[in-house]
Amino acid sequence: MQKLIVDTKYITLYRDAPLALESGATLSPVTVAYETYGTLNHDRSNAILICHALTGSCHAAFYNDASEKYAGWWDGLIGNGIESGKAFDTEKYFVLCSSVLGGCYGTSGPTSLDPDTEKKTGLSFPRVSIRDMVEVQARLATELGIDQFLAVAGGSMGGFQVLEWAAMFPSRVRSIIPVSTGLSHSAWAIAHSHAQREAIMCDPLWRQGAYEVQPHGLKVARQMAMISYRSPESFTEKFSRALSDDGSRFQVETYLTYQGEKLSARFDANTYIRLTEAMDGHDLARGRGSMAEACERITAKTLSIGTESDKLYIAAEQKEIARLIANAEYLDIPSQFGHDAFLIEYDFLNRHISEFLRTL
Repeated sequence: MQKLIVDTKYITLYRDAPLALESGATLSPVTVAYETYGTLNHDRSNAILICHALTGSCHAAFYNDASEKYAGWWDGLIGNGIESGKAFDTEKYFVLCSSVLGGCYGTSGPTSLDPDTEKKTGLSFPRVSIRDMVEVQARLATELGIDQFLAVAGGSMGGFQVLEWAAMFPSRVRSIIPVSTGLSHSAWAIAHSHAQREAIMCDPLWRQGAYEVQPHGLKVARQMAMISYRSPESFTEKFSRALSDDGSRFQVETYLTYQGEKLSARFDANTYIRLTEAMDGHDLARGRGSMAEACERITAKTLSIGTESDKLYIAAEQKEIARLIANAEYLDIPSQFGHDAFLIEYDFLNRHISEFLRTL
């Protein structure tokens, strides 16, 4: 199958009137990085928005160049459905994904340069919320001439955005597919985020956010996160108590070290802090009454997907989404891969998401 190459596009928004953040701060202008796959039809009714998770980006599918190394993070679900059976069929749908506000992949965030100092803004970049991220995505969609999305889909932090889309802009969303996510960030999940931030901020290299090299604490934070993303059963099956080739350490230690180094080479510590803070603030009911009342705002047809092996956002949270939102159903991924199942179980997801989209 021919590899499809995609270019990341950039747009500058809020040049005239600044973006008002929930924190009370303002931003102007705001740069947004995004990618598109497929063709927008004549009546602009085939657009699907994909929302990424904590360390993801707008590069959701295809390749940045001819190397498989740069395949998009959800490439297993986005592409030619006839040839590959991928649910987000780019022969049928126009798929859009943008890097979130506050991230480090082209959209304005802590790695953006301060025009006065020509240095990274770091933690002087204001705190952002999931709702702020969605506000920027909505502005981007308007600029692209998209008044309504056929579907908005995403997992983990992406799922937070999906739910806020349906609550903030109900007339602009026909259906939503929140995956491995929750209506609010639980105390359990906040505890994980807090410990990961502490790992970064306790590193002397962090220097209160004014670091010159990525602090080692970011590697540790990623290792801690990776443990929460998988299940005990998947770790046992993959590693058991096996030792590395030289016998100096357990294979699971080698794996976690590799994952920490891999993220540290491509991500940013201050961004990790700002985005986990945004995740902790996620609560669909904030300012909207009870959670049931907040969910009444959502009119989009909903497919809530989870897995019983997820220890970070437990399946009960996805079942609650299906219970509180009208016209919603729950789908369980039969997987032992825990929270990461939405990035692994592509055959199952392609089949069931395709069926859901056909009902729209």
